[in-house]
Amino acid sequence: MKKLQKLLTLGLAAAGAAVLLTGCGKKALEGPDLEAASWDQITEAARDTTVTFYGWGGDENRNNWLNTTVADHVKENYGITLEVVGMDINDILTKLSGEKQAGSEKGSIDMIWINGENFYSAKDNGLLYGPFTHKLPNMEAYVDLEDPETLNDFCMPIEGYEAPYAKAQMVLYADTAVTPELPENAAEFMEFCKKYPGKVTYPALPDFTGSAFVRCLIYETCGWEQFQDMEADYDTVKTAIEPALSYLRELNPYLWNQGKTFPDSSTTVDAMFADGELVLDMSYGPFSVASGIEEGIYTDTTQTFVFDNGTIGNTNYMGIAFNSPNKAGAMVVINAILSGEIQLTQYAQLKELPVVDQDKLSAEEKAAFDAVELGQGILTQAELLSHRLPEMPASLVPVIEEIWLNEVVGKV
Repeated sequence: MKKLQKLLTLGLAAAGAAVLLTGCGKKALEGPDLEAASWDQITEAARDTTVTFYGWGGDENRNNWLNTTVADHVKENYGITLEVVGMDINDILTKLSGEKQAGSEKGSIDMIWINGENFYSAKDNGLLYGPFTHKLPNMEAYVDLEDPETLNDFCMPIEGYEAPYAKAQMVLYADTAVTPELPENAAEFMEFCKKYPGKVTYPALPDFTGSAFVRCLIYETCGWEQFQDMEADYDTVKTAIEPALSYLRELNPYLWNQGKTFPDSSTTVDAMFADGELVLDMSYGPFSVASGIEEGIYTDTTQTFVFDNGTIGNTNYMGIAFNSPNKAGAMVVINAILSGEIQLTQYAQLKELPVVDQDKLSAEEKAAFDAVELGQGILTQAELLSHRLPEMPASLVPVIEEIWLNEVVGKV
């Protein structure tokens, strides 16, 4: 009721039409009348409120961008206070699941940074609010609504339960002063590892980057089409990826520690590469090399590359908790992040692939995106997108991770 009275004192009641259509202000908009409300009414209900945004907090650059660029924008334009809370997605879903079981109608989480199997689980268990993306003006204004990654997340129908945030794509990189040759396919990658024994590895699954890299090698050796509608059955998947399992087992003796163990995370692999212990690294951030060179972590001869057949790309998204206390505010913040203006800052400041449709940008906006200097050692956005392969269904990912643990680790 305090929020309701605050909105009333701000003049929502005096707006007349807004009250007639939405009952009695913010409480109605957060409830069943939110769907019927106009965007102006949703924006007014969100004004001068607080929105919490929960997600992985390990990227300091992104944290700074959210806490300054995005927070300043929504504060200036809507009076919204954005509170960014760093929390592992598993802990977020555990928290929401507990609130769901307890019948909590109002939680503490508004927005969630989410994608892939976590979205699959959250949506399947009723932990997300939606559909809501059809209410966002910037979805229509800036996003390709027919893009497969707008419609599906790891082959899971989105159905309006999350909005795109940024695009990611698996890339590899090496210091060309140390290893002039850059492998263009799985066969050349094998030869590369044989030439530099003990100097290549990947993060142990289920690390996000390590898991994606293994899926890229599966695509290289088994193709990708068959997995798009495959049943998440252990034996079915194991049979389909047997050529990749044989490849990975053959690869093991030439990896760091002879493939008996693997580094625990992508952060560890990054540090090993930066220290010269490894001659190759990988990332889901396609422009991460530029940042590393700029910060003096990598040499200026470090170069990004992808396999000729392509590498897996996906989109990460923003969802709203099923019991968000401020769904209107969350929608307004998500809509702001989808704007050309904020997507441009994400592209320039964070070096993340934007989710805007280039064909929907104005000439001025296109020029602004084209003028962004991304730095050294990277592939262009056009080169990346032309080598972009679709993700597998989210349900296959944990199955593949289990098979990898049983059939690859230590199998020398």
